[in-house]
Amino acid sequence: MIRDKEMSQTAVEIPENSGVERFLSSKVRAIPPSGIRRFFDLVSNSKDKDIISLGVGEPDFVTPWRVRDAAVYSLEKGRTQYTANAGMPELRDAIAGYLNSQFQLDYDPAKEIVVTVGGSEGIDLALRALLEPGDEVLVPEPTYLPYGPITALTGGVPVGIETFAKDQFKLTAENLRAAITPRSKVLVLCYPSNPTGGIMTYEDMLPIAKLVREHDLIVITDEIYAELTYGSKHVSFASLPGMKDRTILVSGFSKAFAMTGWRMGYVCGHPDLISAMLKIHQYTIMCAPIMAQVAALESLSPTGLEEKDRMIESYNQRRRLVVQGFRQIGLPCHEPQGAFYAFPSIQSTGMSSEEFAQRLVLEAKVAAVPGHVFGKGGEGFLRCCYATSVSQLNEALERIGNFLNKIK
Repeated sequence: MIRDKEMSQTAVEIPENSGVERFLSSKVRAIPPSGIRRFFDLVSNSKDKDIISLGVGEPDFVTPWRVRDAAVYSLEKGRTQYTANAGMPELRDAIAGYLNSQFQLDYDPAKEIVVTVGGSEGIDLALRALLEPGDEVLVPEPTYLPYGPITALTGGVPVGIETFAKDQFKLTAENLRAAITPRSKVLVLCYPSNPTGGIMTYEDMLPIAKLVREHDLIVITDEIYAELTYGSKHVSFASLPGMKDRTILVSGFSKAFAMTGWRMGYVCGHPDLISAMLKIHQYTIMCAPIMAQVAALESLSPTGLEEKDRMIESYNQRRRLVVQGFRQIGLPCHEPQGAFYAFPSIQSTGMSSEEFAQRLVLEAKVAAVPGHVFGKGGEGFLRCCYATSVSQLNEALERIGNFLNKIK
């Protein structure tokens, strides 16, 4: 038996330069690694523990105690089985109730909601369910990275639409109209925006909805930061007249509920669309982990919602601190109205965003993500996540200010 095991290990050893990459799909080979994770790995693999990371979009809060305790208690009771493919019925009921009370959305939990392994799976399900080879997916940029690569994996064609700081990084009807072609099928909206913190109001979305109707588009809305708005309440595109059946809403618990590692998301939409996504989910994931679903259910309890609101207020305080801090040290920064990112301009330094970010982490020991990795319009900017402690933010701003003085 031992000999067989040794022979098996020897048989699968692959020599260097074997050309094994020839077996890979050309679509996979063409996809670049994540620019965000590259800077995250740079920090996590560094032996220098003095680096302050503003790079990865993750709350510094630990998942609230009651939420963790609910998951632990469920394990103690032996709840370790599969759930329904679409998720625990009681969790889908709670999600439907939450969306109705918070965003005036009406979804049938039995037919219009699927619980996913993070919002990322929801995006993947939606794009795979919708796209035929050659279909174009319109994506306002700068934006969250995965939309383009996932589109490419399906055989679709991602089409970036540049947005601008002068417009607070909102998608305008003029820019959308200019990008639409006969092959356009899907529009992706990520508001509140990662990486810019921009939002879109009801009035901003109305002309977008008109174009969606005129050109027979379907919309995927990534609303993972819906709760994280400051000064105005989030408006879901699905709430606009006639847009619910044309919209697949993707959201989850990672950001506002400080549950990134639990990988809890959900998708909502017309029953026919959800049924198609559920088929893919059944064959690939089967169901989200039951203990994480139990935790998500607890996060939607009155106590869980109070904890969420407490964390959001803290982000708002940090937001004001960071925006003011960047402006004081000479980096123009539009005021983000959502999410937990600042997107200061570094154009005055004359450096590319890649060079600036590389030198910043090496010379000032502050890690942030260069704006160019987020697509059109991102060059000349830096994404800085302010979901970290006030003391760390103050220290990071001081280091960045000293770095700017050094390179003048």
